Amino acid sequence: MSGIRKTPVTGRVPVARLGLDGDEQADLSVHGGLAKAVYAYPLEHYAFWQARRRANGPPDDLPCGTFGENLSIQGLLEADLFVGDVLRFPDCELRVTQPRRPCYKFAAVMADPQVVRVMVQTGYCGFYLAVDRPGQLEAGQSFELVAGPRETRLMTLFPSVRGSSGEPAA
Repeated sequence: MSGIRKTPVTGRVPVARLGLDGDEQADLSVHGGLAKAVYAYPLEHYAFWQARRRANGPPDDLPCGTFGENLSIQGLLEADLFVGDVLRFPDCELRVTQPRRPCYKFAAVMADPQVVRVMVQTGYCGFYLAVDRPGQLEAGQSFELVAGPRETRLMTLFPSVRGSSGEPAA
Protein backbone atom coordinates (compact mmCIF):
# COMPACT_ATOMS: atom_id res chain seq x y z
CA MET A 1 0.00 0.00 0.00
CA SER A 2 1.16 3.49 -0.79
CA GLY A 3 -0.20 7.02 -0.75
CA ILE A 4 2.44 8.30 -3.18
CA ARG A 5 0.16 8.54 -6.20
CA LYS A 6 -1.49 11.95 -5.98
CA THR A 7 -3.60 13.71 -8.59
CA PRO A 8 -4.21 17.43 -9.11
CA VAL A 9 -7.36 18.90 -7.59
CA THR A 10 -9.40 21.98 -8.37
CA GLY A 11 -11.13 24.30 -5.96
CA ARG A 12 -10.38 25.08 -2.35
CA VAL A 13 -8.98 22.31 -0.16
CA PRO A 14 -9.26 22.44 3.63
CA VAL A 15 -5.94 22.21 5.48
CA ALA A 16 -5.94 20.91 9.07
CA ARG A 17 -3.06 20.28 11.50
CA LEU A 18 -2.49 16.80 10.01
CA GLY A 19 -2.66 17.84 6.37
CA LEU A 20 -4.92 18.39 3.40
CA ASP A 21 -8.48 17.10 3.39
CA GLY A 22 -8.74 13.87 1.39
CA ASP A 23 -4.99 13.20 1.37
CA GLU A 24 -3.65 9.92 2.68
CA GLN A 25 -0.31 8.54 3.83
CA ALA A 26 0.06 4.76 3.98
CA ASP A 27 3.16 4.44 6.19
CA LEU A 28 2.72 6.84 9.10
CA SER A 29 6.07 5.83 10.58
CA VAL A 30 7.83 7.90 7.87
CA HIS A 31 5.11 10.14 6.39
CA GLY A 32 2.47 12.39 7.86
CA GLY A 33 2.07 13.60 11.41
CA LEU A 34 2.33 17.16 12.69
CA ALA A 35 5.87 17.79 11.37
CA LYS A 36 5.17 16.20 7.96
CA ALA A 37 1.56 17.24 7.43
CA VAL A 38 2.19 18.66 3.95
CA TYR A 39 4.80 17.62 1.40
CA ALA A 40 5.76 20.38 -1.05
CA TYR A 41 7.62 19.78 -4.30
CA PRO A 42 9.00 22.54 -6.56
CA LEU A 43 7.52 22.61 -10.07
CA GLU A 44 10.94 23.74 -11.32
CA HIS A 45 12.27 20.17 -10.87
CA TYR A 46 9.67 18.61 -13.17
CA ALA A 47 11.61 19.54 -16.35
CA PHE A 48 14.68 17.64 -15.08
CA TRP A 49 12.66 14.49 -14.34
CA GLN A 50 10.77 14.72 -17.63
CA ALA A 51 14.07 14.92 -19.56
CA ARG A 52 15.41 11.95 -17.60
CA ARG A 53 12.33 9.90 -18.47
CA ARG A 54 12.63 10.81 -22.17
CA ALA A 55 16.29 9.70 -22.14
CA ASN A 56 15.48 6.39 -20.43
CA GLY A 57 12.33 5.29 -22.19
CA PRO A 58 9.08 6.41 -23.68
CA PRO A 59 8.18 9.94 -22.59
CA ASP A 60 4.98 10.48 -20.72
CA ASP A 61 3.49 13.37 -18.82
CA LEU A 62 4.37 13.89 -15.19
CA PRO A 63 1.32 15.56 -13.65
CA CYS A 64 1.51 17.48 -10.41
CA GLY A 65 1.54 14.98 -7.56
CA THR A 66 3.87 12.54 -9.35
CA PHE A 67 6.44 12.75 -6.57
CA GLY A 68 3.88 12.14 -3.84
CA GLU A 69 3.58 15.80 -3.01
CA ASN A 70 0.28 17.21 -1.91
CA LEU A 71 1.47 20.75 -2.65
CA SER A 72 3.20 21.52 -5.94
CA ILE A 73 4.86 24.90 -5.53
CA GLN A 74 6.57 27.34 -7.86
CA GLY A 75 9.29 29.87 -7.10
CA LEU A 76 10.75 28.24 -4.01
CA LEU A 77 13.59 25.71 -4.00
CA GLU A 78 14.98 23.55 -1.20
CA ALA A 79 18.36 25.34 -1.26
CA ASP A 80 16.64 28.67 -0.49
CA LEU A 81 14.95 27.48 2.69
CA PHE A 82 15.71 27.30 6.39
CA VAL A 83 13.96 25.14 8.96
CA GLY A 84 11.29 27.36 10.48
CA ASP A 85 10.61 29.48 7.39
CA VAL A 86 6.88 30.03 6.93
CA LEU A 87 4.85 29.97 3.72
CA ARG A 88 2.02 32.40 4.34
CA PHE A 89 -0.94 31.76 2.04
CA PRO A 90 -4.07 33.94 2.13
CA ASP A 91 -5.91 31.53 4.42
CA CYS A 92 -3.26 29.33 6.09
CA GLU A 93 0.38 29.19 7.16
CA LEU A 94 2.78 26.29 6.65
CA ARG A 95 6.20 26.01 8.35
CA VAL A 96 9.24 24.28 6.80
CA THR A 97 10.35 21.34 8.97
CA GLN A 98 12.65 19.01 6.99
CA PRO A 99 13.62 17.72 3.54
CA ARG A 100 11.93 14.63 2.17
CA ARG A 101 14.05 11.52 2.03
CA PRO A 102 13.17 9.37 -0.99
CA CYS A 103 12.05 5.78 -0.48
CA TYR A 104 11.76 2.62 -2.53
CA LYS A 105 8.12 3.38 -3.36
CA PHE A 106 9.30 6.41 -5.31
CA ALA A 107 11.54 4.15 -7.44
CA ALA A 108 8.63 1.80 -8.07
CA VAL A 109 6.29 4.61 -9.14
CA MET A 110 8.91 6.09 -11.45
CA ALA A 111 9.84 2.61 -12.79
CA ASP A 112 13.49 3.60 -12.45
CA PRO A 113 15.77 1.77 -9.98
CA GLN A 114 18.27 4.67 -10.03
CA VAL A 115 15.78 7.44 -9.30
CA VAL A 116 16.36 7.46 -5.51
CA ARG A 117 20.11 7.86 -6.04
CA VAL A 118 19.52 10.65 -8.55
CA MET A 119 17.15 12.46 -6.18
CA VAL A 120 19.78 12.31 -3.45
CA GLN A 121 22.55 13.51 -5.82
CA THR A 122 20.53 16.44 -7.15
CA GLY A 123 18.84 17.41 -3.91
CA TYR A 124 15.55 17.66 -5.83
CA CYS A 125 13.76 16.18 -2.84
CA GLY A 126 11.03 18.62 -1.84
CA PHE A 127 10.27 19.45 1.77
CA TYR A 128 7.83 18.81 4.57
CA LEU A 129 5.68 21.45 6.21
CA ALA A 130 3.83 21.70 9.51
CA VAL A 131 0.48 23.48 9.56
CA ASP A 132 0.79 26.49 11.88
CA ARG A 133 -2.50 28.08 10.87
CA PRO A 134 -5.16 25.76 9.41
CA GLY A 135 -7.36 27.08 6.64
CA GLN A 136 -7.70 26.40 2.93
CA LEU A 137 -5.45 26.21 -0.13
CA GLU A 138 -6.30 26.56 -3.79
CA ALA A 139 -4.21 25.87 -6.89
CA GLY A 140 -2.49 28.98 -8.17
CA GLN A 141 -2.60 30.89 -4.88
CA SER A 142 0.27 33.21 -4.15
CA PHE A 143 2.23 32.96 -0.92
CA GLU A 144 4.76 35.00 1.00
CA LEU A 145 7.93 33.46 2.40
CA VAL A 146 8.40 34.68 5.97
CA ALA A 147 11.91 34.08 7.30
CA GLY A 148 12.17 31.87 10.35
CA PRO A 149 15.10 31.88 12.78
CA ARG A 150 17.59 31.31 9.89
CA GLU A 151 19.67 28.91 12.01
CA THR A 152 19.47 25.63 10.05
CA ARG A 153 19.57 25.53 6.28
CA LEU A 154 17.06 22.93 5.12
CA MET A 155 19.57 21.04 2.98
CA THR A 156 22.06 20.59 5.84
CA LEU A 157 19.56 17.96 7.01
CA PHE A 158 20.08 16.18 3.68
CA PRO A 159 23.87 15.68 3.98
CA SER A 160 24.26 13.41 0.97
CA VAL A 161 23.94 16.41 -1.34
CA ARG A 162 26.22 18.84 0.47
CA GLY A 163 29.08 20.17 -1.58
CA SER A 164 32.41 21.43 -0.27
CA SER A 165 30.85 24.82 0.53
CA GLY A 166 28.10 23.16 2.56
CA GLU A 167 25.59 24.10 -0.13
CA PRO A 168 23.56 21.47 -1.98
CA ALA A 169 25.19 20.04 -5.07
CA ALA A 170 23.01 20.36 -8.15
